[in-house]
Amino acid sequence: MPHSYVIALAVITLFAAIVNGALGYGFSSITVPIALLFLANRILNPALVLIEVVLNAYVVWNNRAALPNVWRRVLPMIVGLLPGIAVGTAIVSQVNSGALRFATYAVLLPLILLQAAGYRRPIRSERSVGLGFGAGVGVLYSVTTISGPPLAMMLNNQGLQKKDFRAALGLVRLAESSMTAVAYAYAGFFSAGSMALIPWIVPSIAIGVPLGAVIIQRIRAETFRRICMSFDAWVVAFGLSRLLQDFKLVKGDAAFLLLAAVVVLDMWMLYRFFSKSPGTNDAQVLPAPGS
Repeated sequence: MPHSYVIALAVITLFAAIVNGALGYGFSSITVPIALLFLANRILNPALVLIEVVLNAYVVWNNRAALPNVWRRVLPMIVGLLPGIAVGTAIVSQVNSGALRFATYAVLLPLILLQAAGYRRPIRSERSVGLGFGAGVGVLYSVTTISGPPLAMMLNNQGLQKKDFRAALGLVRLAESSMTAVAYAYAGFFSAGSMALIPWIVPSIAIGVPLGAVIIQRIRAETFRRICMSFDAWVVAFGLSRLLQDFKLVKGDAAFLLLAAVVVLDMWMLYRFFSKSPGTNDAQVLPAPGS
């Protein structure tokens, strides 16, 4: 692998680790869209999954006091993860890297835009929805190593307080990364190329996560999250536009009209976000079902 690629990966994961340290999620959703511009899923995913087992265990440990408040609520999601991860691992083993890139970007873009728009719709039948939602997240994570946007939307919708939100998110993500690591090992995905990426990523996490925790004390969390979502949306739209051009689904530079449309939409959402009064920019906290 070219030396410039691993240096670029180290820089990307440093930024992603800062986001994760600040918000409690976002490492993969920042890393993957950019890294897929020069790495295949089959090389990138196994390295990120192993790292996320440790990273998510750290998040759970830091928020262990809130675990009694949330573990019963997220248990249906965790149970649903297992079949989803099995299906997703089979997809990674069968589908070529170009198609996987395209599918990853196509799924991520609407999820990121929905989160950027601050979509909220509380679900009252939480337990019955949890199994199906967990299965969907399991497929998404095992194919892309990304689950932060849909999980954050779901948990924000359910009105979890900050500590409970981080504990629930960490617990689900620890379960999905651990299950996916086992599934990847069974499928034989842990190659020398994947393992060679880990030494370039670990220092970025060691520096970035504590730095993100410091930064978020000085910036309102919702403002920081919104800026990160904009960056992510633009990167994903660029990657998807480039693949539309490469696969000749759209001729020439017309493929980048998708990127232009996403930029215009996101700029409009940013304008609406920052034109609100400061107090209304914070995430709404909804009453928990049954409370």
